Amino acid sequence: MTKFSFQLSALVLSGLLSSSAWAQSYRILLSNDDGIESPLLAALHQELSSLPNVEVVVSAPNENQSGASHSSTGGPMTVEKLFRNGELFGYAVHGRPADAVRFGLLGLGAEDPFDLVISGINLGANVGDVSHLSGTVGSAMEGIYQGVPAIAISQDVQGVDTEASAKFAAQLVQRYQRDGAPVGTLVSINIPRGELKGVAVRPMGDSYLHYVGYDLLEEENNRSVYQRLREIEQSTDSSTDTSAYQHGYITITPIKLDWTDRALIGEIQSWDLQLIE
Repeated sequence: MTKFSFQLSALVLSGLLSSSAWAQSYRILLSNDDGIESPLLAALHQELSSLPNVEVVVSAPNENQSGASHSSTGGPMTVEKLFRNGELFGYAVHGRPADAVRFGLLGLGAEDPFDLVISGINLGANVGDVSHLSGTVGSAMEGIYQGVPAIAISQDVQGVDTEASAKFAAQLVQRYQRDGAPVGTLVSINIPRGELKGVAVRPMGDSYLHYVGYDLLEEENNRSVYQRLREIEQSTDSSTDTSAYQHGYITITPIKLDWTDRALIGEIQSWDLQLIE
């Protein structure tokens, strides 16, 4: 993977980029959904911290919150400082991934705002419809929700060079730092296992994970324990990120908060629904 020459020229974001020039000081809020102890988070932190004029602050869930999507907790929230080798590594937030990003942006960044939110590196792909379930994507979306550009980066569970994944993410960060970042759009990166064929910019595709049922593991009185059953399926649409990922391409997918089905708005208006008195 380290021999592959990563090029992002296919990332067509012209017209969507902010006008900021190369920043003298670029602040990145780093989070994830696997928890602050994730070695993949540490690898990305190390790579990003080595970039010139870049400051990296970690605010991540205190424990694994995979599948939390863009959910949030209510009430008082506990935050702990995490030290490594006698130095502050980051803030462990007892909450959802989105809570960690929100705390980072509105709490830690209150006096010195962040330029970018990055969530990852996640253990497991977030291509296709799975993105809607992902805490990695959800925490990055909190950045978009708060008006801060964001990147989500995920990789396969095995067979991937994590250091190379971190370097790929750093390449995009340097582009943002130099040219400005997409406004109101999250860029989701997914890196598959094995020999890479290239970089593919693709729309969100179909889900490669399908939940097919539950197995009853144990039952006692009124309490039952179930194991969810899921299958991995091959994408049937070659135009999507799911298909490109499954065929060995690093995928880049721009995602927005707006889920509106605009094509259906006019049809629903024609239904002539009325108030009921």
